[in-house]
Amino acid sequence: MTDVGSVVAAALAGVPAGVQSLGPWAGRRQLFVRFAGEAETATMYVAPALARELDRQLSRSSFHSIVIGGRDPLGSVPFLLAALEAVKPRIPVMLDTDGQRPEALAELLPQLALVQVTLEFLSNEAATDRAIETLRVAAAGGRDHALVLAAREETPDSVLLRLVQEAHAVSAATQVVIHPFQAPDAYNVLDRRWATLLEQAVGVHADTRLGLRLPPPTGLR
Repeated sequence: MTDVGSVVAAALAGVPAGVQSLGPWAGRRQLFVRFAGEAETATMYVAPALARELDRQLSRSSFHSIVIGGRDPLGSVPFLLAALEAVKPRIPVMLDTDGQRPEALAELLPQLALVQVTLEFLSNEAATDRAIETLRVAAAGGRDHALVLAAREETPDSVLLRLVQEAHAVSAATQVVIHPFQAPDAYNVLDRRWATLLEQAVGVHADTRLGLRLPPPTGLR
């Protein structure tokens, strides 16, 4: 996030319309506010410009919700607050985060309907601890919250089950969605492993489900 004089700005990869690929709202048509990653082409938006773009798209088409995601959205909370407070959207707003800034979440919570913590299993144990703490902040703030486990081929079942258990300890209202690893050419084929894993997971936390990830170009996040 950048402070341009007294105007808050952030680098976005765009504000596209799309279909959510992950989590409890997978398959929903959403308006994406995507923060740019290091390898992505970025456009610098000031908060009023983002507010105008959201207003423009919301007036032209129907969406289930707005999703704030991409790289490190919680690094730009003042920018998001300024834009959302200007728009006052009548549809739900969802945050999709890796959970690495739990201390930044509380200020944004009043604007959110759902906090989705998505783990791609590219990080260490300290990072997963922060992700669980982000769930704790969302639960304490009275917001719907979900833990999305986007498993990799090498992710052990024991790790997935431990995270389900930790999410349950945070809140019995956590929505847990496990997205099994899928080979690029085998979207309709799943190993029996996942049914067995789900049986074990629901024994720990009842609101656990399997969901197939919607691949691009249809699915976005």
